[in-house]
Amino acid sequence: MSNEGSGTAVTIEFGGGAELLFDKKKKHEVNLPGNEWTIRKLLFWLKDNLLKERPELFIQADSVRPGILVLVNDTDWELLGEGNYKICSGDTILFISTLHGG
Repeated sequence: MSNEGSGTAVTIEFGGGAELLFDKKKKHEVNLPGNEWTIRKLLFWLKDNLLKERPELFIQADSVRPGILVLVNDTDWELLGEGNYKICSGDTILFISTLHGG
């Protein structure tokens, strides 16, 4: 089905309530077209392809909204250059909402 070398295969996960914005699905296996992907570019791809509702609760300007933690292979994206991190095939990218309604 997927063609090796034709894209960047990654696992996208959502937790802490962020999954509610993505059709209540916590884990997505995706093959991003091409090989030049950064987290910043991924955010817009997610908005256009997986986000089902209320984009303002996930993305703000060209980054995630404050209160959403981003982990790449269990490492805080702030240690990896945030939106400039170059995504590699096999990466697992986790978005965790720390915002809770009240």
